[in-house]
Amino acid sequence: MTALKEKFEKQIKPNLMKELGISNVYRAPRITKVVINMSVGEAAQDSKKMQFAIDDLTAIAGQKPVTTKAKKSIAAFKLREGMNIGAKVTLRRDRMYEFLDRLINIALPRVRDFRGLSKRSFDGKGNYSLGIKEQIIFPEINYDKVDKIRGMDVTVCTSAQNDEEALHLLRAMNFPFAN
Repeated sequence: MTALKEKFEKQIKPNLMKELGISNVYRAPRITKVVINMSVGEAAQDSKKMQFAIDDLTAIAGQKPVTTKAKKSIAAFKLREGMNIGAKVTLRRDRMYEFLDRLINIALPRVRDFRGLSKRSFDGKGNYSLGIKEQIIFPEINYDKVDKIRGMDVTVCTSAQNDEEALHLLRAMNFPFAN
């Protein structure tokens, strides 16, 4: 069991239940999954770029990503339907907690001019999304082997009923929100 998961079960969940006035343990908000998405626009012209992105995402997430394909053909971008244009990975259980621990404690503090996460990035149903501009903030990435700086989107899906409950949950898990 990871340290963050253990802390959630023993400290965060009971405190959240008190704060939010929840009596049922199963009704308490929790993180259900984390989805990491990396778009590779250059993969339309050069398929080798896709492999670099997959390697980076595999190192960051700890499991092999799935390639995403174009849904429509767009002539201006020289893009045909079915071409590989990105990669995504869904993390659950222990890998999810390990990734979140590394994201909160190691990666986000390494971001240049970091002032905290925005509270406005909730979707109305308790899910939180954040964009990362550089994959090199993760310690697993070897800076010398990076062909290009790529960004990624991280979506944290929760079982919270609304954004307020999700904010309480993520704050309790030490997400660095701006004041």
